Amino acid sequence: MTSPIDIEGGGTSVVVDGEAGPSAKAETVQLEGRSPGRLMWMRFKRDRTGVISACVVIFFFAIGLLAPLISKLYGKDPYTVYADERPELFDSAGVPVQPNGGISGEFWFGLEPGNGYDVFTKLLFGIRTSLMISLAVTVTVVLTGILLGVAAGYLGGRTDFAIGRVIDFLLAFPAQLFFIASMPVVVSLFVSPRDETPTYVRVLALIIVQWFLGWMSLARILRGTSLALREREFIEAARVSGASSWRIIRKEILPNVVTPLLVQATYLLPSFVTAEAGLSFLGVGIVEPTPDWGQMFSKASTELVMQNDITYMFFPGISMIIFIVAFNLLGDSVRDAFDPKTAR
Repeated sequence: MTSPIDIEGGGTSVVVDGEAGPSAKAETVQLEGRSPGRLMWMRFKRDRTGVISACVVIFFFAIGLLAPLISKLYGKDPYTVYADERPELFDSAGVPVQPNGGISGEFWFGLEPGNGYDVFTKLLFGIRTSLMISLAVTVTVVLTGILLGVAAGYLGGRTDFAIGRVIDFLLAFPAQLFFIASMPVVVSLFVSPRDETPTYVRVLALIIVQWFLGWMSLARILRGTSLALREREFIEAARVSGASSWRIIRKEILPNVVTPLLVQATYLLPSFVTAEAGLSFLGVGIVEPTPDWGQMFSKASTELVMQNDITYMFFPGISMIIFIVAFNLLGDSVRDAFDPKTAR
């Protein structure tokens, strides 16, 4: 039998004939699982363009929500007609006397030619109005797309056929022309043409009109995704186990359509912002004195403003360009974060 040999003058033992020596401490490496959502968030944080775009979008929504507070701190509101209260600031044509539309330390973005509204507060509340309407339209469109698209894809058969024919029929409508033509009709359902239309009626009409022709593309995408998912093994296993269709849709289908849903939602909202602004620009959306983004473009296109105060277009124009570009870039970043194989 062999045994360790003590070396004289040292405290170290020598192992002979393969005798086991002191056991070394095993280092245990813990592997941490990461959910798809966490992986998506990690990829998104590494995308500098996406992070900056998200900050810009959050900034716009923040100033929209805080518009009343900012207006109070600023000391002015978007409804005061300074052409009547302080006529010395305007000439006989209603144009601000000071250059660049009356921009000064008192009026940061100047004054609107004609009525003399404060441009800064009007822009703040205009952003608030446009974003709140567009957000409401996006939410209703997403809910409708989920309900009809997932139902058509998973249930199939007559349900899929009926919903598909409705989508095909509505897609045949020219959206922009329908928006313009139907707005007065929808408003007249709530208010007599002889009466003044309240602002909430116009807001409700804008939401209804844009929702009516806005949900079909999302529903088609979710239908295709649901069609592919219903043939997967885990769906078949849930079906064999006796789960109801509603439970399968809620527990199995919906969590797997989050990716296309979020990506499409980031593209839908800016398109609804421009659509709402276009309707107000054409005079069938929000009208004065309620501030609106598109309404400011309509005012900027009048002869009085075009000939005397070209700077009036600068602030609403630049702000809308920044918002739309930032939201589109955010949509690209969200898509890339969910699917890193796609090349921008």
